[in-house]
Amino acid sequence: MSDPTCYVGIDVAKDTLDVCINPSGELLSLQYAESELSDLVKRLKTLDAELIVVEATGGYEMDLVVALAAQAMPVTVVNPRQVRDFAKATGTLAKTDRIDARVLAQFAEAVQPEVRQLKDEQARELDALILRRRQLIDMLVAEKNRVKRSAKAVRKDIQAHITWLNKRLKDTDNHIDRLIKSSPLWRVQDELIQSVPGVGRVLSFTLLARLPELGQLDRRQIAMLVGVAPLNRDSGKYHGRRCVWGGRKDVRNVLHMATLAAIQYNPILTDYYQRLCSAGKPKKVALTATMRKLLVIINAMVKNHSAWSLATA
Repeated sequence: MSDPTCYVGIDVAKDTLDVCINPSGELLSLQYAESELSDLVKRLKTLDAELIVVEATGGYEMDLVVALAAQAMPVTVVNPRQVRDFAKATGTLAKTDRIDARVLAQFAEAVQPEVRQLKDEQARELDALILRRRQLIDMLVAEKNRVKRSAKAVRKDIQAHITWLNKRLKDTDNHIDRLIKSSPLWRVQDELIQSVPGVGRVLSFTLLARLPELGQLDRRQIAMLVGVAPLNRDSGKYHGRRCVWGGRKDVRNVLHMATLAAIQYNPILTDYYQRLCSAGKPKKVALTATMRKLLVIINAMVKNHSAWSLATA
């Protein structure tokens, strides 16, 4: 008789791990330290788990995921919102670390999310730099807004901080640029993406770091992944307005700003956006559709290894 299939859910906190081995099985609590993490990996390895599910927790999960992936174990990181919606749907309204671990094991068994290849060290470094760049920009915006209404006694200090942040932002951009140029694949993809009129380094860097699926999916899949695909809202005789929802918000935000620039300089996108507006589409709808078109064009270019041209756009 074959062994029963094993599904594992792990709730990750800053200092602790709560582990559920099978939805109705054993619960473990341990310190999130190197020694105990090593023991946990060895134990899970002996179980031959079908799937191990971990929630994204702002980076705290990475040491655990890397340790599991290094042993070729089937681990996947899932969106916390999906897991919480699943918990509510199954009637689990209470929320503790131990309950969350059990819900993750139930989610693994019922949904069986796809195990995706873990980013290599270089890709994780690029991801971290892109995140840091966004943090620096957020701080710059806050300080620039603050200096306008600050008292004279602190204005000089805020301006000095703005100068420092600008320098750190420039250094970070240079670091990202060097990292991309050090990779033959990224260097080629970066050149392809930036060959699109109106597209600059920020969108290119973001797509390389946050959308590694670029060029590997079809137009509908890539649009859905970023969150610019129109979704149906129909029920019975009711036909609701199509809307976009979900997806990778950080990629979508950068794509939005890039599209605003691209419709000023890119003849294909300018014409597409203006035609939608002339047809009576609200500007927000027209802009979202143009974002989708830009993303689909870039996806096809990377997939076909072809630079921008009016003939292929």
